[in-house]
Amino acid sequence: MQNIEIKTGYIPGIIGRVAELHALYYSEHWDFGHFFEIKVASEMAQFINEYSAKRDCIWSVSVDDRIEGSITIDGSSAQDKGAHLRWFIVSDALRGKGAGKRLIEEAMKFCREKEYSKVYLWTFEGLGAARHLYEKAGFSVAEEKYADQWGTKVREQRFEFTLSR
Repeated sequence: MQNIEIKTGYIPGIIGRVAELHALYYSEHWDFGHFFEIKVASEMAQFINEYSAKRDCIWSVSVDDRIEGSITIDGSSAQDKGAHLRWFIVSDALRGKGAGKRLIEEAMKFCREKEYSKVYLWTFEGLGAARHLYEKAGFSVAEEKYADQWGTKVREQRFEFTLSR
């Protein structure tokens, strides 16, 4: 029987595992290559290096102590731009089983507790399951543009959620 657990905070190996989950999924489904994996790993490493529990949080979902998903709130620019939801991913082993919903709920609960007025995320068109979860949590598309910062050209989408005070 699987022991599914959501953990809060840094866990040794989380940077590599989250980068791996992203690299495997986006390589298989979107033909993203090493550029994307490097981007995820380096930006996440920088985030962890500058991590402050007063403004930031990272959650991982583990099955039998193996990280199978993650979500992060980067609050470093929360006062002017809003809190940044980042690195949301769930492995194939947990996709469709409610783990993503639980991670988003934890992230939004944290944002409410910190009294952040706005939360935003960047993604791209075509990720239907993730978009469904974002919209169910109250996010809506605020901006769209074509870009190639992911290593290939995609239609980027900026989702926002304004928290009521």
